[in-house]
Amino acid sequence: MLAAVAVLLVLVIGMTVCWIGVASICRRRAETAADLSALAAAGGPSCERARRVTEAMGIGLSGCRFVSGDALVEVRLELAGVLGPWGSVAARARAGPVDRPP
Repeated sequence: MLAAVAVLLVLVIGMTVCWIGVASICRRRAETAADLSALAAAGGPSCERARRVTEAMGIGLSGCRFVSGDALVEVRLELAGVLGPWGSVAARARAGPVDRPP
């Protein structure tokens, strides 16, 4: 009986660690998509370019706008599998034109 409880405890801890790892990977994917789409939009002021980048990465573009020449992009990635009920991961990024001095 004690061995069964120990095995169950190890399985629960293992699954929890796996779920945390998957959530971390999803967050990194969203951050990368936000960075790349902001750079794409800033390269030629168009949110259409940002949308194409996020679509290619399988992530949703939830916002794109320009402020003082900088592209501000927001993306959202819906969690899949058993993590789905916990919602989604969001990320934001900002990028400006290359020819403008810092």
